[in-house]
Amino acid sequence: MANILVVDDELGIRDLLWEILNDEGHNVEVAENAAQARAARLRERPDLVLLDIWMPDMDGVTLLKEWSATGVLTMPVIMMSGHATIDTAVEATKIGALAFLEKPITLQKLLKAVEQGLTRGALRKPATPLMAQPVLQVLDMPVAGQSADAVADAGPLSQQSFMLDKPLRETRDEFEKAYFEYHLAKENGSMTRVAEKTGLERTHLYRKLKQLGVDLTRSKRNGI
Repeated sequence: MANILVVDDELGIRDLLWEILNDEGHNVEVAENAAQARAARLRERPDLVLLDIWMPDMDGVTLLKEWSATGVLTMPVIMMSGHATIDTAVEATKIGALAFLEKPITLQKLLKAVEQGLTRGALRKPATPLMAQPVLQVLDMPVAGQSADAVADAGPLSQQSFMLDKPLRETRDEFEKAYFEYHLAKENGSMTRVAEKTGLERTHLYRKLKQLGVDLTRSKRNGI
């Protein structure tokens, strides 16, 4: 599972790419212009960026130049456009773009480019040395996969640990997964009651659980 930022001013394209990449198991953030893309890059630290060339406030190539000049082009970037020339694509590649996808983008080309981009990005990352890391422990949070009986038996001091020396998105995903698994166990797998407890719509809850890799087998067995 990777964090992917999609930057495109067309709502239909953002939604389509979000659906495809989310179904592939990735965490997907979307932005409709350069300003939102800057904020998302700082907030989420994406593993890969899909960047449209033609946008109203600042074109993608200019944003790519900005990231390169300021030393924050630390992730693979795949450019997208339906009107770009060969010269534009070559320019973007020289600046640091990994690849160029011409719109309309086929599913096969998209997934292949994303796979290659994530592979390239993984090779860039230095190995993390083994050392003591800060840990957050949350009380009353069962270990992932505990049953409702196990939750009750564990008592008020059951704990879940989260490593703090990780990217925020990764730590947040771990916490959210444990949070939803806790409520699923507590409510005996009832998606309806979990939706009510967590304040989410059922459709959004299903999507969130799938995105986090939560095992829904138990819920399905209960026919909820």
